[in-house]
Amino acid sequence: MAPLTKLFLLLLGLNLMVTAVHGGCGPHCPTPTPPPPPSTNGGTCPIDTLKLGVCATVLNLVKLGLGVPPNERCCPLLAGLADLDAAVCLCTAIRAKVLGVINLNVPVDLVLLLNQCHKTCPPGFTCPL
Repeated sequence: MAPLTKLFLLLLGLNLMVTAVHGGCGPHCPTPTPPPPPSTNGGTCPIDTLKLGVCATVLNLVKLGLGVPPNERCCPLLAGLADLDAAVCLCTAIRAKVLGVINLNVPVDLVLLLNQCHKTCPPGFTCPL
């Protein structure tokens, strides 16, 4: 092989390695942007989050299968709210750790609480934690 061919192949190999390491876009590489936070799709919570602490008792009773007494105070707080707003309120309480539940499975426990209060978790809704 001629010396110029060897030099050409060497330079070509180095160029390919540098391109592979740097992604090939040099200083003009776009910087990745973080994904937007999950949306509550317009739901709002008009309830003082601290008042939702009573929902912890309801959640614990439901999870233990003990039944919930008729005089519980969680569901009346959520009674006048649309399903989406009730879900947002419970997520706000979960995020603020007002419920005080240590082992929380957010999607499942959210649905359990909403169902107990005759509410439905909106399709595709996720707690923005």
